[in-house]
Amino acid sequence: MKLGIDASNLLYGGGVTHLEELLGVADPERHGFSDVIVWGRAATLDRLPERPWLRLRREPELERNLFRRILWRAKRLDKLVREADCDLLFVPGGSYLGGFRPFVTMCRNLVPFDDDAVRTYGISWMRLKFRILRVVQGATFRSASGVIFLTGSARDWVTRVTGRLGNRTEVIPHGISSRFSRNPAPQLPITEYSAARPVRLLYVSHLQPYKHYAQLISAVRALREEDYPVALDLVGRGSRPAEQELKRMVGAAGGRSAGIAYHGGVSYSALPDFYHRADVFVFASSSENLPNALLEAMAAGLPIACSNRSVMPEILGEAGVYFDPESPKSVSDAIKTLLNDPPLRARLADAARQRVTDWSWSRCADKTFAFLKSVGMSEGAGLVRV
Repeated sequence: MKLGIDASNLLYGGGVTHLEELLGVADPERHGFSDVIVWGRAATLDRLPERPWLRLRREPELERNLFRRILWRAKRLDKLVREADCDLLFVPGGSYLGGFRPFVTMCRNLVPFDDDAVRTYGISWMRLKFRILRVVQGATFRSASGVIFLTGSARDWVTRVTGRLGNRTEVIPHGISSRFSRNPAPQLPITEYSAARPVRLLYVSHLQPYKHYAQLISAVRALREEDYPVALDLVGRGSRPAEQELKRMVGAAGGRSAGIAYHGGVSYSALPDFYHRADVFVFASSSENLPNALLEAMAAGLPIACSNRSVMPEILGEAGVYFDPESPKSVSDAIKTLLNDPPLRARLADAARQRVTDWSWSRCADKTFAFLKSVGMSEGAGLVRV
């Protein structure tokens, strides 16, 4: 069989990382796929590995504006998939209204189905965009031959909105790269830290309103006012307005002189250094599917203070301290709990490190291609092309 992959709307972040890591360890030939053809933008394709069965197809129209990208998906994609003689189409981006069958899609973004997260955008184009995505992705999930969810919580959340999906569904968590792995460091008493050697708090996430940066910055300011020797490193990219707004918030809080630094977006290869320099990880998002950053922090052996919303309790379990991400006091109290209790930090860091071993890219790739094969075979791959 031949598998086509539509990577046209995987632009950055977790979606690209997922495809990169998945194809890096996959053995599609073992599951009956002789060729895998990927259509996408140059920046996306440049991150994918060289494999003997992998064919990369750069599409110039995808380098242009949003309207041209949408038009390419509507007018060109089906034709290219048929011309490549594909038996099955995989759409990891979650949006597909074309006519090729069978196809498998994936739920990567929970926000369109989370009213509270959508409301954080106020009256804006982004709020309208997520409402449109809810309609488009809901229709995609209902018409797909198979849908992959990253967590059971996400599947339950989405199907409460879409209604029960009559097609095949599978929960396949993604993996975590070994480059992030590190044994937990010895946990020192708070008295061992100082202004010259503060406890380094780290938050890695794409910049969005539901990530609650303002509340975390307020919490860190409150901790410093109580003479806790803490410093906060923020890492993540976003739109230009989002980055400017975060820079404004950091500056208003005193910036580096107040122990708060925004490092912008960094390359995937540079991320492990940030985790390995940190002492505590803080994750303040209120809407996620399966956040890479949380898994990366767990693999890096960090004690974690985490939002109590969305899928986070399913992922972290009892290996962290939870807080309400909309309450600066709740955030600061959770961090304070970790700072004041070195044995608790050590126990939670070790538990998180052990728990994350359940997430493996090899396991993810094997289960993904096994699911794709099962859908393709059950749907009579290559026979139904409307």
